[in-house]
Amino acid sequence: MGTNGSTMLEPLRQGLPPTDPSAVAGSASCTLPACYEAVGGARRFTRKTLAQWELTERFDDVALVVSELVTNALRHALPTDTPRDPQDPPVRLHLMHWTSRLVCAVRDPSRSGPVAGQAADSAESGRGLFLVESFSDSWGWHPSPVLAGEKLPSGALRGKVVWALFRLPGDGTADDARQSAGC
Repeated sequence: MGTNGSTMLEPLRQGLPPTDPSAVAGSASCTLPACYEAVGGARRFTRKTLAQWELTERFDDVALVVSELVTNALRHALPTDTPRDPQDPPVRLHLMHWTSRLVCAVRDPSRSGPVAGQAADSAESGRGLFLVESFSDSWGWHPSPVLAGEKLPSGALRGKVVWALFRLPGDGTADDARQSAGC
C-alpha cells in the first residue's frame, strides 16, 4: 500500500540501494504539459529511456504505472482555476535507475496526497493507484523537496512527488529474504 507524508521516506530509503555513485546507472526527466496528451508523451519518453538503459522487458509494467501517475497528476493535482506561468512546468516525470532498482516519480504542484479509492465495478476510472500498487513493488509520496538555492515566492505551492519502485532482475532481495527465512 502507498505511504504518505513523513512516513513515506523510510520505505523509499529501504527500497533503494545506497547512494554509491558507482551504483547509479542513470536518471532522466521530462517536463509534461497540462493536457491529457502528455500521458502519451510520458509513455514515449519512458520507452526511449528504458531502451537506452536496456530495460525494455520492463516497459509494459513501468509504462502502465507512469501512465497512471501522470494521469492522476493531471486529473487531481492541477488547479483548474489558477492561470499557470508557462515557465512553471506543472508536471515533471523522473526515471531513476540503479543496478537493481528503477524508480519512476511524478512531481506536481498539489500538496494533497493521493488517495486510493474503491471504484464501482461499472466505473471507468478510480483504479489508478490500485494498478500502481499491483504492478510496482512499492509506491508512496512525499512533499516536493526545496532544491538547493530554490526560493519559493510567497504563497507558492511546493507540491508533491508520487513515486513507484520496481525491483530489477539480479536484485537479490527475494534470495536474501529466503535465506534469512531458512529456505
